[in-house]
This record gives sequence, C-alpha cells and structure tokens, in this order.
Amino acid sequence: MPLGKALDVIVVGSCMTDLVSQAPRLPKAGETIHGHKFFIGFGGKGANQCVQAARLGAESAMVCKVNHKSQWLTIVTSSISSTFYQTSNAATGAASIIVNDAGENAIVIVAGANMLLNTEDLKDIQASLSRAKVLVCQLEISPQTSLKAMCMAQESGVKTIFNPAPAIEFLDEEFYKVSDVFCCNESEAELLTGCPVSTVDEAEHAGQNLLARGCGAVIITLGPQGCVVLQAKESTSKHIPTEAVKAVDTTGAGDSFIGALAFYMAYYPTVPLEEMARRANRVAAVSVQTMGTQISFPFKKHLPSALF
Repeated sequence: MPLGKALDVIVVGSCMTDLVSQAPRLPKAGETIHGHKFFIGFGGKGANQCVQAARLGAESAMVCKVNHKSQWLTIVTSSISSTFYQTSNAATGAASIIVNDAGENAIVIVAGANMLLNTEDLKDIQASLSRAKVLVCQLEISPQTSLKAMCMAQESGVKTIFNPAPAIEFLDEEFYKVSDVFCCNESEAELLTGCPVSTVDEAEHAGQNLLARGCGAVIITLGPQGCVVLQAKESTSKHIPTEAVKAVDTTGAGDSFIGALAFYMAYYPTVPLEEMARRANRVAAVSVQTMGTQISFPFKKHLPSALF
C-alpha cells in the first residue's frame, strides 16, 4: 500500500506482537517462577517510535511487513496517520517480555516477517520519503533495508535518526555517516565501542568515539541518569538529567524517547538538540509509569504545555 500525502515522520522498521508477563523478579537460567499478570500488546521498536511521534501530533507513517492475517493491518492503520505495509506468509514478529516489580525487563524477539522487508519494497515510498521531514530506522529489520532507507533520506535532504537496536557488534560504517542523530542506550554504546558505559563520564567518552565515525550528533540514553548529547559542530558534550519517577515498566522507554525526538526534530527544528532531548526525556519518563509499551505512551493532551 503506497504512501500518498506528505508526512512529517516516516519510520521504516519493525512491528511485533508483545507477549508480556509480569512477575516479582526475572527468573534465573533454568528456573520457573509464578507471574501475576499476562497480556498481549503491540510493539516493535519501529512501530513504538512511530506511535509515540503520532501521539504527540506528528503526521507519521509506518513502513513494515507483517503476516497477511495479522491484527497489525488494522492496529497500525488506526494508531498513526498512514501505513505502507507488505504482507507475508511468515509470522508477524513476536516479543516475549518479562517485567519484574522494579519495572526492569528481559526481552526475546523473533523477527519473523520483519526480516522480509527488503530494499525493493522501499521503491514504493521514495516519493513520500523525499518530502518527509524526519526518517527513523532501527535494526529489528534487515540492516541492508535500514541503511538503504537512510541513504535515500539523506539524498533527499531528510533528517535521519538511527537507533542501532538490537545492537550488532559489526555495524556497517555507512550507518554513522548517514545519521544526523545516532541514538543508542548504554548497552548498545558499549557493544559498538568496546568501552564500559555505566556513568555519565563513560557515556561521554563512548559518545566521542561514535561521533568520530561520522555522525552529525550522538545521543546515549542512560535510563534514570538521563542522556548525554554530543554534536559534531560543538566541542563539548552535554549531560541532560531526567526527573526521578517510580518506574512500573521500562519496556519501550527508549522508543518513546526516540519517537518524541523525531516529533521535535520535525516540528521544532530550530530548538537546540539538547533541549529536544530534555523534552524527550520528559515524555519517556511518563511512559515508564504505566504497564505496557504503546499503551503507556502519552498523548500531547496529557503532557505539560511547556513541552510544546
């Protein structure tokens, strides 16, 4: 289904069915424990990011591949402005998620149909992509497809956000060069750089390493420690703290941050990147206070007017 109208944010990425279990703690290897809640939701890094951008008011589109019988055919269409999807006999991607009482999680994904979205599929969105303001990509689909979309966007002057998640150790060097904003969490930054990343100072060091590879800017998110922002045009990094909140479920918090960042880049392009990151931190902090992934993402009407 090709896209038609001009859009603010296009996300080329994954759609997943989330199978969520809530338990007092995460089980050890080989251990069976009793949980106290189970539900099925909708996720996938790409879809999560797209939904958050849309909930803040962005005209957003999701480019994905799902099973031909999947509920995603109605869910994504009703959640966001527009959808380009390809159907497949392969199963829609699935994520098995365990959340403990501290809000921490452990996740296993099976990509399924997501990995069948290929570079040929991108031809149908070329016209819409060239008129978009921001493109977002991740690694829950074929890396080659994400890289091709990023290159297409850069050639058209569209701003790009790349989220190297789930992280792979040997990432194609071209990803850095086509990333206006390279946004990852501490574990992803650690895998990519080989540097420990658990403190703000360590994140700044790893961020400089990533920035030197050709990114326009690097953001490393640090959970309750906020994030670190580095830009090629500036000599110093900036630590952006976040407010302390009681986390109920941190699943999708990074996606909420990136979706919010995409919204701000599209709608407030003259706002400094560190201010966009500060506001995106605020949005993500709201998301962790409710169980679930997309269902926990806030709408614009529920957020302080100071964020807009």
